[in-house]
This record gives sequence, C-alpha cells and structure tokens, in this order.
Amino acid sequence: MNSGIIYLVGTSGHPNFGDEFIAAAWLKHLAAARPDADVWLDCPQPGMAQVLFEGLHPRLRITNTLWRLVHDTADLPADAAAKTIRERITNFGTPAYDLGILKLREAESLHLIGGGYVNGTWPHHAGLVEGMRAVSEATGARLYATGQGLMPALPAADTQPPLFGGFHYVRARDEPSAAAHGLERGLDDAFLGIAGEIGRNNAPAGLYVCIQSDLADPGRFQAAVDIARTQVDLAGRRGVKAYYVEAIPGVDHAAYERLADRIPESRFIPFSRVWTNGLPLSAQQTWVTSRFHLHLLAAAAGARGIAVGVKKDYYDVKHESVAALGSGWTLALGDESPAMPEQPGALAANLPALLEQKRTEAQTLYPALSGQGGALTAGAAKLLNKTLAVSLKNKIRSGAR
Repeated sequence: MNSGIIYLVGTSGHPNFGDEFIAAAWLKHLAAARPDADVWLDCPQPGMAQVLFEGLHPRLRITNTLWRLVHDTADLPADAAAKTIRERITNFGTPAYDLGILKLREAESLHLIGGGYVNGTWPHHAGLVEGMRAVSEATGARLYATGQGLMPALPAADTQPPLFGGFHYVRARDEPSAAAHGLERGLDDAFLGIAGEIGRNNAPAGLYVCIQSDLADPGRFQAAVDIARTQVDLAGRRGVKAYYVEAIPGVDHAAYERLADRIPESRFIPFSRVWTNGLPLSAQQTWVTSRFHLHLLAAAAGARGIAVGVKKDYYDVKHESVAALGSGWTLALGDESPAMPEQPGALAANLPALLEQKRTEAQTLYPALSGQGGALTAGAAKLLNKTLAVSLKNKIRSGAR
C-alpha cells in the first residue's frame, strides 16, 4: 500500500555539489526505505534537479511551489512575507499556486533537508519554514529539519515565534547554529551519503584544489588562490601532480583560470564528471579548498588538507564544524600562511560511528512501513484536499479569485 507524500524541501538544481549530494543522499535512502512513497522535492531549479536526480527514487516528482512563494515575497518585510505565504497556503484563491498547494497539503511529512541556506545571508528563506508550518497547521503533517547550518543568525525579529516552532524534529549541524536557536546538534546530511561516495572511483594520488569565487569577502578570493598556488608549487617540486575540481560550474572556474599555468586542462575535473563518476577521494591525497563539503568528504576519506575560509561568520563556521569532528586539516580563515598537515585527522577512523548515527536518524524519520501503518495522516490530508479541490473548482468556474 502506498504511503502518503514525503515532501522534501532543499536548495537543489543550481547545481552545487554539496546541495545536490545531500538531496541525492536522502533520495537514495528513501528509495531503499520507502520505495512505495510518492516523494516530492521542492527546490529552486526543478528542471536541472530532474536531470541530476533521475532514477534515484522510483516515485520522485520535483516542483518549486514553496520556493516560488518565497522568491515572490522576497522583497517584502519579513512579517508581511510570512503573512502572505501563510494566507496563500491556508486560504487558496491564487490560481498561480493553488494546484501546487493542493499537492503540498497531501504530504504526510515535510522535511527541510540540510544545508546552510536559512540564515542571515538569505533572510527571506525563513519563508520556507513559515510555509511548512502553515501546511502542518492545516493538515497535521509532521515537520522535520536536519543538518541545518543557521549562521549567520537571522535577525531576532525574523525568529519570533521561534524559527522551528511546531516542528517535530530539528537538528543543527554546528554548535553556533544549535546555540543560536536552542536546538540539539546533529550531523550534516552529507553523512547519509558518504559511505557510497568513498571509493566510487579510482582517484589517483595528488594535490586537489577547488576555490570558489562566489560569496567571498573582499580580498579573500585572491588570498585563497595564492594559498593554492603556493601548495601547487610545493607539490610540483616533490613531483606530485595537481588537479582542479569544480563543485559549481563556472563559479569555480575563475580560480582555475588563475592557476591554469600550473594545472593543465587535462587535470581539470568538471562538475559533470564529478557528478557522473564520483568525487575523487582517497587517503593518498592532499587538498586545498574553500568548499565545505569537499573538506568534509575528503577528510572522511583520510585525505590531508587546508580549508580556506572566504566569508566570515558563514564559511568559517562550516569549516570549523568539520575540524571539530576531527578532520585534522589546517584552517586558513584569515591572514595565515598555512602549512599542509603532516598527518590525517581522526575523522576517517571515527567515520563508522558517525555514519551509524546518521543512518539511525534517517531510519527514525522514515521507518519502513508494515501493513497500513503510517498512512493515516496522508489519508486524512487527501480527504481534506478533495473537499478543498471541489471548492476551488467551483471558484474557478464562477470566476472568483
């Protein structure tokens, strides 16, 4: 028997390796645990997401209902945006959204999957949480949030009532995020997919570089490139080959252009190859990267590296959270002249326990169904939506708005 809709909310489709990796990890888990369920992913770029996640779950559908609501109210004050989003979800009467909202209200659960996109950098994204809460209040759907990076913190006025008030399960991925919102600390959602990524391809030994040009504080992009150049030159003098990995197409190419005199095009690994063949990971590598999830996955595989911060109070918090887990990497968050660590950290050795912690969380949120258990909320929501749909159709026939 089919369960009700499992509704995931994330920031997929850009594409951005970290965001896509997290969404893919949840979809793969649900394909094993809940292949019977209709799974909907609400994300900003559903077209590209459809290409990226094709075949990862047998009943996957992709939309952007909540994200459209958030983007269309982004210029409003926070309280006015929240009120508009809530009214559209609760009262209908907006034909551009109504059919998507009807589907949204069939969900048995709504899950804000991990990432660092609900915070003071993009304060309007708090509307995602407000929209999820409005659905739950209307239908009884359960609300989850996992692996949340919430720094820099939202303005205090935007978190009244508490940001995750009414949610049934919430975990932050770093200590500052947990402390800012009174949450329990958990793990980044990437841990759900790490076991399947390590060893996915035969990655050669060498120095791997990925430096972003987006979201960088003044001067930090060039500083990161300079750190990478120094390490590439040191590696070259030891006869070690350097490779460049692209996590966001185009955005990460700017740094490669400044390093192309040191790293030949044959050793440039584009996002498309990373996504298709797997992130090159092995314990025989060193890394220089500003990308949080490359730091996390490479350290989990046993690689040594330097994590370069490019934005205070945002990327610094991310990299510090991986260091706290035992990555053993050198953090270059300011004006340091960092050295490559001589030994790997403890993260790789501790990985089995961390993976088990994340698997337990996923199994708690999405236990395998037995018989007809678990479908009551979805059934009630469908019955409610039938009534609402009839009312909505009558409005449309009569020309009401």
